[in-house]
Amino acid sequence: MAIRSHCIGWSKAEPFGAEFAEVEIDSDRLFARGAAIGSAPALYRLDYELETAPGFATVRLAVTARGAGWRRSLDLRRAPSGTWEEIWKEEGVCRALELREATDLDGLAGALDVDLGLSPLLNTPPVLRHGLLRGGDSVDFVMAWVSVPDLAVHRSLQRYSFVRTIDDERSVVRFESLGEDDFKADITYDRDGLVLDYPGIGARIR
Repeated sequence: MAIRSHCIGWSKAEPFGAEFAEVEIDSDRLFARGAAIGSAPALYRLDYELETAPGFATVRLAVTARGAGWRRSLDLRRAPSGTWEEIWKEEGVCRALELREATDLDGLAGALDVDLGLSPLLNTPPVLRHGLLRGGDSVDFVMAWVSVPDLAVHRSLQRYSFVRTIDDERSVVRFESLGEDDFKADITYDRDGLVLDYPGIGARIR
């Protein structure tokens, strides 16, 4: 299968922001490079790179957030054994951000995916891995969720469920957080598994 390359963007209404990503999908692997602008709890810019192994399992997420007088960077990696490790750096202080607690890396056991807060892109790998664009049973996941812009890493339990196909180009998959927030949304994907519309998170810029 030929490499499928995409340049895509999303607008974000609440909190206001935008994201641009360059994505390459090669058989069952994905590489992406992106940038986002966010407005809460302070104005910030976010830059990231995502790399997966075969099966769309995350190998590495490198992300940097920066604003007026501060900068935070995270390099989060998953080894073939399934263990996670991180490199964390911080420069300056943003009073709007809380102090970042050390990550419980043992708590990420069983996670194959990273979920980057407010980024529609990170909802692609688990859906592609399990073929949820065209059917299948609900699948529960352990995720390494990275909140933004503080870049803290949390264990997150999530569920994805096929809902319906709209046509040959679009499908709907339901996302559910199995945590205390009980958040859920029906996400519309294109045929390559990239998000078109994620209510409450972002909509594709056409």
